[in-house]
Amino acid sequence: MHQRTVPNRSILRREPDPSDSFIDLNRLLTILVRRARLIGLSVALAVALGVTYLVFATPVYTSMTQILLDEDLSRYAEESEPAPQSSQQVDMRIASAAEILKSGRLALRVVDDLKLADNETIINPPQSPVAIAKGWVKSLTSFGSAGPQASEEALANGRREKAAAVLQQALTVERVSRSAVLAVSFRSTDPQLAAAVTKRYAEAFFEDQLSSNFTATEQASSWLQERLTDIQARAQEAALEVEQYRAENGLTTARGELMSEQQLADLNSQLILAQADAASASARYAQFKAIVEQGPDKAIDNATIPAQGADASGLQELRNRYNSVVKRAQDITRNFGADHPQAIALRAEKEDLAGQIYRELQQLTASYRNEYDVARSRETSLRESIRKVAGNNADANRSSVRLRELEQKATALKALSESYLSRFEQASQKQSFPIAKARVISDAGVPVSPSSPSKTMVLGLSLVLGLMAGGALTFVQEMRERAFRLENDVRSILGLKPLGYLPLVGGASKKRKPATIGAKAVKTEPPSGAEDDDVIPLERMTRVVLDAPRSAFTETLRNAKLAAETMLHGRQNRVIGVTSALPGEGKSTVATNFAALLAVSGKRTLLIDADVRRPGLSAMMKPAPQTGLVEVLRGELPWTQAVKTDRRSQLTILPIALHPGETRRHDANELMSSNAMRELVDEARQHFDYVVVDLTPLGPVVDAKAFEPLADGFLFVVEWGRTSANFVRDLLAAEHRIEGKTLGVILNKTDMAALSRYSDAGGAEQYRELYEQYYTDSMKGMTG
Repeated sequence: MHQRTVPNRSILRREPDPSDSFIDLNRLLTILVRRARLIGLSVALAVALGVTYLVFATPVYTSMTQILLDEDLSRYAEESEPAPQSSQQVDMRIASAAEILKSGRLALRVVDDLKLADNETIINPPQSPVAIAKGWVKSLTSFGSAGPQASEEALANGRREKAAAVLQQALTVERVSRSAVLAVSFRSTDPQLAAAVTKRYAEAFFEDQLSSNFTATEQASSWLQERLTDIQARAQEAALEVEQYRAENGLTTARGELMSEQQLADLNSQLILAQADAASASARYAQFKAIVEQGPDKAIDNATIPAQGADASGLQELRNRYNSVVKRAQDITRNFGADHPQAIALRAEKEDLAGQIYRELQQLTASYRNEYDVARSRETSLRESIRKVAGNNADANRSSVRLRELEQKATALKALSESYLSRFEQASQKQSFPIAKARVISDAGVPVSPSSPSKTMVLGLSLVLGLMAGGALTFVQEMRERAFRLENDVRSILGLKPLGYLPLVGGASKKRKPATIGAKAVKTEPPSGAEDDDVIPLERMTRVVLDAPRSAFTETLRNAKLAAETMLHGRQNRVIGVTSALPGEGKSTVATNFAALLAVSGKRTLLIDADVRRPGLSAMMKPAPQTGLVEVLRGELPWTQAVKTDRRSQLTILPIALHPGETRRHDANELMSSNAMRELVDEARQHFDYVVVDLTPLGPVVDAKAFEPLADGFLFVVEWGRTSANFVRDLLAAEHRIEGKTLGVILNKTDMAALSRYSDAGGAEQYRELYEQYYTDSMKGMTG
């Protein structure tokens, strides 16, 4: 038994780097550069789709008007100032106005006013391809299920409802920031139609406001009319009841009634009047006193309280002059500025008139104070007289009390009747109120450019979506990346020594075209002067080390040779198996070139094709060998008669006989572990320095496992960018004896042009061009 376990796994295995869990910017940049073509293609496709959409999309125009909801517009036509509203009430009022603008009733009014039920742009607008496809599907599904034919009136009403629905769908009503302004916009493929509809919407909104005000006041007038008729009838009945009570109780001065009773009645009537006068005087005095106590600044705002007699006309005249001066001052200030001489003069005149009004109010307050004192004195006097007269006739006093109650009831009904009459007149006047509490602050114009589709937005969105799609595809591609790309992958995943990259070799043996070795082309013609019998006719890819000794391909195999000499130090005769995980990874080409390199370096080398099931190495020999390994193991002939020698490299090859129609052997594993194979290897050790064995792939069959006890080491070949790293890791982990003897891993069929794109910044793969230049310069030096 000549075997040696190479304990290299524990040396090369490294623990995972904790920093691998974080984002590696260098790795991310490398991925982006590597997938730049995919990302660029995604972006170009997305932009092309965006441009196609812009070319075929129907342009839509938007016209907009702005409506200001202003409660102050009607303050001059109303008798009282409107009560201040809270922010919640204002928001509710604006939201209600927006909903009115978006209502179906207003849409129907616009349709009727503009006759849009017969407008083809509204009824049959241009459709997108998706909408057309949906229409086709709908027509196909509804084929043969048509109901009874509708009448002309129903069809017209349906077109009207459809036009209103289209208007509601294309209309947008938004509040401008936190203001009381509503922005009303309408979208259409016809710019003229968009402007007309938007303008008509604003007009219809104003008309709706006036119409709703008229309807409300009309209903209020009708109700007030009914209540007024009832109250007037009750007031008349109360007045008649007073007169009837007087007549029944003899409380009149006619027809011989007692003077005491007549006097008591007169005094009671005078007392009632005196009480009313006193109350009226007290109210006027208190009201004017409160105004005067507030000071001259607020006297102007409260000077509208009606006075009596000539004082009223004087105060009213001062008030009118004051309002005229205020209005003129505002006009001058708005037109010429506050510093205009006329504005200053008007402000001075306004202050003078304000002082006069305040002094007039003071005089009126003093006058009403005197009237109040006189009324109080008269009331007191009448009460004294009544007390004197009341002592004479108790029945007259009781009758007077009842009479006063009836008179108060009649007076209250009369006052209520007057109040309802005033409210009825106000409601009647408001039926024709001409001012809406809104106005247009921005007219709807005809749009000159389409609002959609936006070229900038579509192209920008296409660019973003293209980048996102490219990023997603890049992510998917990177997630699917499970093969070996770099030497560092071999170290980190397998814990084995990477021996380098073998470039992808191409070309046909018959035409002898240059074989591509990395980025260079090397001619593979045999040296001049060599005879045809001197060379075993193998395919060019098995002779790369001979035809291109200064290349990346040959240098990688030199590294494998150095690894074998280093790790198998102390042994003169070495058996090295060459295997792979899967078929088609190029192990036979690697084994042949590696053996040829050993041979040309002066080592006695035997290359054995041990892949009995699929002898790829022997199949590349022309003519096909008639005897070989199987016959030797069977004992039919000695191995010395089955081998062939390459005169050029002095490489000895033990092939497998190829016979047409021969069935492949399935007992190859028994041959590999047989005593004959062991004896062959032992005898080969005595005659050769190196025995290179081209074994079967490790994954599908067990032949390489059976040969493992006879090997000193293994070269493991992995196809670059194809074989799954997890598969190789699990395969070697299951065969720990082969893993322990593995000298290193060779990445075969490497695309040297794409290799640098998988390397991080500063990685060794980034300097492959310098390596190639060095090989070229070295070759020139040799030829020079």
